[in-house]
Amino acid sequence: MAALKFPSPHEAERLTGTEGWERMYPYHYMYSTEDPERKKYEESMFWFYDGLHYPEPMYPFDIIWDEAWFLALSQFNTRIFIVPPAMGIDHRIHNGYIYITPLPVANPEDIPKRAELFMKRAGYYYQNWDRLHENWEGKMRDIIKQLADLKIPTLPEMEEESVVTEGIGVSTGYRLLSAYDKLIDLGILAWQYHFEFLNLGYAAYVVFVDFCQKAFPDIPLQKITQMVGGIDVIIYRPDEELKKLARLALDLGVDEIAMKGKADIVFKEMEASENGRKWLEALNAAREPWFHVSTGTGWYHHDKSWNDDMDIPISAMGIYIEKLRKGENIERPTAAVRAERERLATEYRALLSAESDLQTFDQLLGTARTVFPYVENHLFYVEHWFHSLFWNKMREVSKILVDFKFINDIEDVWYLKRSEIKDALWDVVTSWATGSNPRGPLVWPKEVAWRKDVMDKFRKWIPPDAMGTVPETITEPFTIVLWGITADSMSHWARLKAIAEGDLTKIIGFPGSPGLVEGVVRVCRTVKEIGELKEGEILVAPTTSPSWAPAFQKIRAAITDVGGVMCHAAIVCREYGLPAVVGTGSATSRLKSGQRIRLDGSKGEIEIIG
Repeated sequence: MAALKFPSPHEAERLTGTEGWERMYPYHYMYSTEDPERKKYEESMFWFYDGLHYPEPMYPFDIIWDEAWFLALSQFNTRIFIVPPAMGIDHRIHNGYIYITPLPVANPEDIPKRAELFMKRAGYYYQNWDRLHENWEGKMRDIIKQLADLKIPTLPEMEEESVVTEGIGVSTGYRLLSAYDKLIDLGILAWQYHFEFLNLGYAAYVVFVDFCQKAFPDIPLQKITQMVGGIDVIIYRPDEELKKLARLALDLGVDEIAMKGKADIVFKEMEASENGRKWLEALNAAREPWFHVSTGTGWYHHDKSWNDDMDIPISAMGIYIEKLRKGENIERPTAAVRAERERLATEYRALLSAESDLQTFDQLLGTARTVFPYVENHLFYVEHWFHSLFWNKMREVSKILVDFKFINDIEDVWYLKRSEIKDALWDVVTSWATGSNPRGPLVWPKEVAWRKDVMDKFRKWIPPDAMGTVPETITEPFTIVLWGITADSMSHWARLKAIAEGDLTKIIGFPGSPGLVEGVVRVCRTVKEIGELKEGEILVAPTTSPSWAPAFQKIRAAITDVGGVMCHAAIVCREYGLPAVVGTGSATSRLKSGQRIRLDGSKGEIEIIG
């Protein structure tokens, strides 16, 4: 059978009025035609749109995290742990949208040697997981503290006399440049730590999946994921804090105030009574660090945290108060999920007869369960807690550029690359040092206005799902478990998508969590819209993050535009025993609130029935 092909990346649509957009991003991200070898390579690879992380075009500054994981993920695959069949993931950008491709080991004869190195190096981490993970948490807390303590100095009219009397020998201009460098360095360092364990977490799962699919050829992938379910992870802690606050509001008799939704009103009225002040004390204790949870994925600067917009957690808490008032249970059904986990593991293990297979099954399952909590826990430390602080530190830097009239608004800074910001800060400090006029005000307001217009055009463009050629095999662990992409699934998906495009009643995605339900959908494009969810509706969202947790108390099932079997929505739905179809690509645009659908989470299929 001929290889399945998508459009060539070199023939992708170019948008009128955006000519020159390439200067907004790193030069090495561009598809290129000037070198025949590079062009041949790009056309032979399978580039898929990373809508899981980037549901909208990239701001020039926000691409910092993509650059960070471009390096970090790949280095651990290729240079540190030596994942046997996979190198890293290559990146490109087109019309502001990120495309990535998994890279296999070019020479199969290298795999046995790589496997030997992997077993030694990864084996050390697996055998010492708890100790090394505790060390990791210490490192993350240390750099988060460094970030929180980092001072972004403002430039004085005249330096303090102490600079002279104490022989300090450096200016505030130097300290500003140094602080910006430190801020960026801490960001890149956080992403080095981010992948210290993550590749191994996914690799352990992939190895377990591979064993199960060979030992039990008919086993659904979801059954394998259920065997490592029932996890207790800190990424659920912000939601648990909301539940505790909801219970406390009822216990103290201040639930009517807590239900008012708007944080400023709630805080003001709580201050008026002793019990209200007790409740506020508990709230403030929970805010550090648990309310440093992003309302989005944390990948974009506009993904505010709960601490940045307290209306969001206060409003979401109302869902729990409503349920508690009715005497309903608001706990995750963890015990039931764990019981199902053990039942499945016992039943499948009983199908094995060889002692070696039994030992392998036990070892791989045990390792997968040991390492899997990290797969979710790291999100809180990096994408949520660290990123929330980072974005606000960058706003302090931006305020200086506003003061010197380089940009008109603090939120304009995101339209500059981080290297351009460093250049602009040099312009600022040298003009401050000399008393002369900087050039920045003549350059950046006009450039930012142009870039805003380009970004608007990018947002109106619908990026193709993929470009290039699907390979015979895909072996990169992240590609398989996070995006749900294998050669088989992509071939299957492309064919089903062609069918679905001819049948407007069908939407095809990936099986996220098993179960068959029929019901009415509610499209929520942001976490702020979950208050509109009615009991028993089916949530349809671009993606979900921990801030969406209260929604899972009300819904019957979930559908997302992006994600694979290990995306947040799929994991949480399995923890709640809810069906899910993920990675549909277009559910939020094709479905309308109030429509009736039939959803099969085991097959990844949705039928519009009304």
